Amino acid sequence: MSGRPEVADVGVLAAELLQQAREHHSRRAARTLVAGNSQRVTLIALAESAELAEHDSPPAATLHVITGSVRLSTHDHDRLLGGGQLTALPPERHSLTAFLDSAVLLTVALR
Repeated sequence: MSGRPEVADVGVLAAELLQQAREHHSRRAARTLVAGNSQRVTLIALAESAELAEHDSPPAATLHVITGSVRLSTHDHDRLLGGGQLTALPPERHSLTAFLDSAVLLTVALR
């Protein structure tokens, strides 16, 4: 058994991870919900003002804001996203900052 649920209650898990993020020095927490040969799905919780510093983009990925409000930034562009909104990740280096306590679902297509 993998330890990952067959069916994930994203809302419940988001609340748990947000509590962990508030208590962690990095102000963030994450859990991989799906890990297969062709995709990976990770729930990421960011306490208010937490940031994922600039990093490379995977070949294909989406970011779905479950709760809260975040800014997805590239060198040339900012996207402000709120709960329920989904966007494709830009194919360039980017960062993510939480305006409020936020949980996002990152889905990555693997090669």
